[in-house]
Amino acid sequence: MTHANDPAVIDRLLTTRARWAVVGLSANRARAAYGVAAYLQSTLGMTIVPVHPSAAAVHGSTGYARLADIPGGVDVVDVFVNSALAGDVVDEAIAAGARAVWLQLGVIDDAAAARAQAAGLEVVMDACPAIEGPRRALG
Repeated sequence: MTHANDPAVIDRLLTTRARWAVVGLSANRARAAYGVAAYLQSTLGMTIVPVHPSAAAVHGSTGYARLADIPGGVDVVDVFVNSALAGDVVDEAIAAGARAVWLQLGVIDDAAAARAQAAGLEVVMDACPAIEGPRRALG
């Protein structure tokens, strides 16, 4: 199924300072989540919160095993998990009161995206902030 991301939503998410939970972020430097989280933090000035079963600190930020464990909530949930697991993460983002979910390149779950939109969250799917930011001259 083809889906289109709203450029205005992408621009708003990448230019509004926010707290991003990066689900699937570990200390493994070889994983894409590691570099994207660094981009969000260093280039765009976002606060990042690692979310991974290992709950390790990454980029100087305390890690948590689940979204529900994060004190103070988050604004955006960046989903770096397999598409088969993305729906559960989106449901957790809705329950946690996030205002947006960003499903990374190759992470596609139309039903989960529809649930998020129905709950009032902004949705970006099958895209990467570290690619979209430079395209928009954001860094």
